[in-house]
Amino acid sequence: RVDPALPERKPLPRADLRQRFIGLGPVAVFGASNFPLAFSTAGGDTAAALAAGCPVVFKGHPAHPGTAALVGAAISKAVEKAGLPAGVFALLTGQTHELGGALVSDSRIKAVGFTGSRAGGVALMKIANARPEPIPVYAEMSSVNPVVLFPHALAARAEALGAAFVGSLTMGSGQFCTNPGLVLALEGPDLDTFIASASAALAAAHPQVMLTPGIFGAYEQGVEKLGSRPGVTVAARGLVGEGCNQGQGALFVVDAATFAADPALSHEVFGSSSVVVRAPDLATLAKLLEGLEGQLTATLHLDAEDAEAARGLLPILERKAGRILANGWPTGVEVAPAMVHGGPFPATSDGRSTSVGTRAVERFLRPVCYQDLPDVLLPAALKEANPWGVKRAVDGVL
Repeated sequence: RVDPALPERKPLPRADLRQRFIGLGPVAVFGASNFPLAFSTAGGDTAAALAAGCPVVFKGHPAHPGTAALVGAAISKAVEKAGLPAGVFALLTGQTHELGGALVSDSRIKAVGFTGSRAGGVALMKIANARPEPIPVYAEMSSVNPVVLFPHALAARAEALGAAFVGSLTMGSGQFCTNPGLVLALEGPDLDTFIASASAALAAAHPQVMLTPGIFGAYEQGVEKLGSRPGVTVAARGLVGEGCNQGQGALFVVDAATFAADPALSHEVFGSSSVVVRAPDLATLAKLLEGLEGQLTATLHLDAEDAEAARGLLPILERKAGRILANGWPTGVEVAPAMVHGGPFPATSDGRSTSVGTRAVERFLRPVCYQDLPDVLLPAALKEANPWGVKRAVDGVL
């Protein structure tokens, strides 16, 4: 951005002002247990930090150290081939939480990228905020990704929606941060049809191996707790696995009053588990959405006749979720400039950011303004001749 000097401006002249972004400094990135590639060593956080000009110290996840080492070696070779300093990328491996805590506490680290559990993300946030120089932590943590089934859409295709829902729910054994863990709809025969269809599809679903024993154990405990809550009905379970760490799908049904009275029912169970909530009317459904925590996604299944009802819920969903989608399923995140993979707490630690898409780089940048500096001292992108040919906003106009 360039705002040229206005020496003749009245009542006061304006100085020459030029702004650019620079990298925050070294970034600590924590690998995700559920994505050994896409959100790990060479994942989006690493790519965004490097694109911002920040060195990366990557903390490999102990669930897949071999993958982290292989990808880390490839990055190191790329760094060398590009003629960059060796310290641009470093890989740390280890089993202890103390290692991660020490990394975030180190005064040389200027920001943190994290994908994992709510407990882990909050722990890193506390460490970062307790430093003499607090630093930002961009943590993706917990989301149940509510799906709203509107009346006309449900009446038109309840059976098909039930089958498609289970396809999304069981994809990758439910180990997606955008897994549809909550469904809300108006009670009645059409919702009964949806539940019956989803139950039949889930009952025939073969379990898949979950990535780690820890993920599997937490899933089993979460499903057991959900099924034991008062007022909760088990609608269906998937097929029982014959091998180790195979997550058996689970579908629960509850009425709106019970759901509203029990916060545990809206907590994430990481895996192929979901809760269907029967609401008596749209007003109650809206109140349930208002009571939810921040989410990565919110999904609307609607027909043209449902548009007005959906319009009334959009302001709520905009406050709750980073991505709102219609007539699809939230699993899968397109890597594109307009994508937002983020949301209000606890979906992420900072709902103003995204970890996917071109805006992900903004997490690791800060603006610097140069006022009346001689052209010889200005960075190339801000020099009057613009030798790099960078697109610049001059007086706010591109």
